Amino acid sequence: MAYPVSVQRKKIHPYKFNMWVAIAAIVMMFGGLTSAYVVMHGQARWISFQLPHQFIFSTLVILFSSLTMSLAVRNFRQHRMNRYKSWITLTAFLGLVFMVSQFMGFRFLYAHGVNLTFNVSASLLFIITGLHMLHVLGGVIALLVMFFRAFYTQVRSYDPVPVEVAATYWHFVDILWIYLFGFFIWLR
Repeated sequence: MAYPVSVQRKKIHPYKFNMWVAIAAIVMMFGGLTSAYVVMHGQARWISFQLPHQFIFSTLVILFSSLTMSLAVRNFRQHRMNRYKSWITLTAFLGLVFMVSQFMGFRFLYAHGVNLTFNVSASLLFIITGLHMLHVLGGVIALLVMFFRAFYTQVRSYDPVPVEVAATYWHFVDILWIYLFGFFIWLR
């Protein structure tokens, strides 16, 4: 039996591989933090408090932003640059709205006496959600870079890899927030 001379294996793009490695590291970090939350939740000194309503709004916003990101990727692949620009702009805007909503949730908690010195329960909530916000900020920065490239770059490159990498990350922070929000509601 003869084998073809050139057998091409499907390889993952290095940018995509690096993104998946980063995602795996982030998953491990948040896994460790939520494990610490579970352990601390079992202690007698644990004080429960209600999550701010802004977290529900921010959850809806980030879910919708995942849809707009998917539409941006689809339009980029189809070379519909005007639609791509609109969707990537809306996605970046929704990322900013998510962060503002989270900040307003933190302000609500602080106004009701729940702060970093309140109890370990509040400290862990602030640390975990704050770290998630930092990851969303990284995604928003990537989206803003893509936004500026789409609107201000003279040479048009239709290489979908950067858009797909950003979309993968954006969907990941969306899924991560859904997990965290559900986790906090479950352990209240």
